[in-house]
Amino acid sequence: MANKPISEMGLPKSIANVFAARNIITAKDALSLSEFELMELLDVGFEEVMLAVAHISEITCPPYHTAMSLLEQRNQNEYLAGHLPTRLKGLDAALCGGIPFGVVTELVGPAGIGKTQFCLKLALLASLPTSYGGLGGRVIYVDVESKFSSRRMIEMGFSSFPEIFHTEGLAQEMAGRVLVLRPASLSEFTESLQQIRVSLLQHHVKLLIIDSMAALTSGEYGQGPPRHHPLGWHISFIKSLAECCRIPVVVTNQVRSQGRDEASRYIFQVQSRTDTMEDPSKFDSHLVAALGIHWAHAVSIRLVLESRSGQRLIKIAKSSISPSVGFFFNITSSGISLLSDEGVEMMGPEANTVHCQGLI
Repeated sequence: MANKPISEMGLPKSIANVFAARNIITAKDALSLSEFELMELLDVGFEEVMLAVAHISEITCPPYHTAMSLLEQRNQNEYLAGHLPTRLKGLDAALCGGIPFGVVTELVGPAGIGKTQFCLKLALLASLPTSYGGLGGRVIYVDVESKFSSRRMIEMGFSSFPEIFHTEGLAQEMAGRVLVLRPASLSEFTESLQQIRVSLLQHHVKLLIIDSMAALTSGEYGQGPPRHHPLGWHISFIKSLAECCRIPVVVTNQVRSQGRDEASRYIFQVQSRTDTMEDPSKFDSHLVAALGIHWAHAVSIRLVLESRSGQRLIKIAKSSISPSVGFFFNITSSGISLLSDEGVEMMGPEANTVHCQGLI
């Protein structure tokens, strides 16, 4: 809510215009300053500033709720809260319905493991008519690495929903609902985010996909944790898009090697102090998600795609409501297909590290 525009908060037009004229656009901009700083900057009286700050604070700060009221609210609004089902039965069950609305879901994995395949299938499902279990809306697909393939998405459609895609003109209609953006740089992506926000509100957009976030920072983000995260502002903005527009936001992320010194720094990835001190080489062959801890805290759900002895595995590495389980899968003409709906429990560091063994 910190990024909510002041112009949308119902302030009197006179004071709202003053905020805009002084380039104080969001609630965060206003609340980062003291009342006296605002008085000086806005050139208005103390009482008017106090009333404006109180109004902005009231809208920005969420009210308190009891656990029981939250449960009742969730039960009443389950349809509105909603999920985008992946049509992977075991995974959907583990995620309590699929990819949830209102939060950022991340797909992590090495190149060629199937992240883009998963994204293409989600784009297809979101554009599917509601009568067939889809969201019946548009999709914004930010294709950073030029991997989007409309041909492949339509192939998935014909294979998964032949009764729909053999209807004359429907394949073209659904493909026309997917809006593809290809920013050439991080600065270009930054400029396009405001356009994306307007499109989400005006064009019945039901899903936002960014493939991939890490590629946006190539050349700006090294192997180690940076002193200043290049995506700090983007993280907050993307989260606010998901929350305000109540849509699923799916982003992909790449992997990097985990250094020996880094293994000892993140205590949740080791089992004991003895493991850290005596055998740090255990972590040398492991991969971890790129973009670091700051980014990891921003995503609500992290799905890791990896390879173990030539078999692909998708696992829930982070979720507040789901267990850490994994599912072996293949990539077929219809997209990702689980080998079994029975999940394999992931324990401790196994849930967060990424294996890349025998990847084809």
